Amino acid sequence: MRINLAGVFVDDQEKALRFYTEVLGFVKKADVPLGEYRWLTVVSPEQPDGTELLLEPDAHPAAKPYTSALHSDGIPATSFAVDDVRAEYDRLRGLGVRFTTEPVEAGPVTIAVLDDTCGNLIQLAQYA
Repeated sequence: MRINLAGVFVDDQEKALRFYTEVLGFVKKADVPLGEYRWLTVVSPEQPDGTELLLEPDAHPAAKPYTSALHSDGIPATSFAVDDVRAEYDRLRGLGVRFTTEPVEAGPVTIAVLDDTCGNLIQLAQYA
């Protein structure tokens, strides 16, 4: 058994696609029109056949209160592994990304938390 799909709720799929591809560096994998919304996924360029991240519209009545509560409490919606948190922090800050947590060591992992501009906090994690 493997994880092949994970998702984050986003308030605007097109804005999310731009952020996740142009800023974070993911690659669009699937883009299927589904009425008002799309089945829209991105993948790591390092693992094009790996786990897909679904940029899910927050249209369900439970989605906005859920994402809003997580964001308000400073809880990341998900976590992405990086080789060097400090280098990614510097690169993304240079692109105007807002971080809610600067790089900090937390035991065997170094983390930072960014705002994806689409309703989520995202943790970057570097494992020792």
